[in-house]
Amino acid sequence: MSKAGHGIPPPTPGDAFFAAKQRKAVPHRFVLDALATLAPTTRPMFGCLAIYVGDKIVLILRDRRDRTADNGVWLATTKDRHESLRREFPNMRSIQALGKGLTGWQVLPADAPDFEEAALRACEHILAGDPRIGKAPGARRTSGSPAGRKSPPAVTLKPPAAVARPRRVRRRRSLTGRFPN
Repeated sequence: MSKAGHGIPPPTPGDAFFAAKQRKAVPHRFVLDALATLAPTTRPMFGCLAIYVGDKIVLILRDRRDRTADNGVWLATTKDRHESLRREFPNMRSIQALGKGLTGWQVLPADAPDFEEAALRACEHILAGDPRIGKAPGARRTSGSPAGRKSPPAVTLKPPAAVARPRRVRRRRSLTGRFPN
């Protein structure tokens, strides 16, 4: 007698077994709509949604229920461009979740009075090819490598030439179960 199935009918395409996993709603969808002419791609990142244009990451959209202080639109930029961007986005600030140090990421906070206007202005800068917003992701680092330094390239080592290993001598047990001296 066959054990397959164990008396349980196979799932049919209408069952919950085949149901597609529900995706989370896109936070701040209007931003993605504003960049549609550039055919952006999205990827989940840190529980948020990263937006790429070509090979550059330009924005991250965040709207989470926990730790809401950093909700909004995260701008991918560099530290040396903060000052010029802050003149155009006065409510832009560093992201609290990334620590107290200065990082390349800045946020247009969702609770700012001009949030939607500022986010759409950032989209206009991206559409115009503004080099201050967006950066090409670097090579992934290993957990032990210092920040900012790339891991050394992988090197394939050839196994050493065959080395003659000494043969292990087996001692025989006597009939009493003890080793002879």
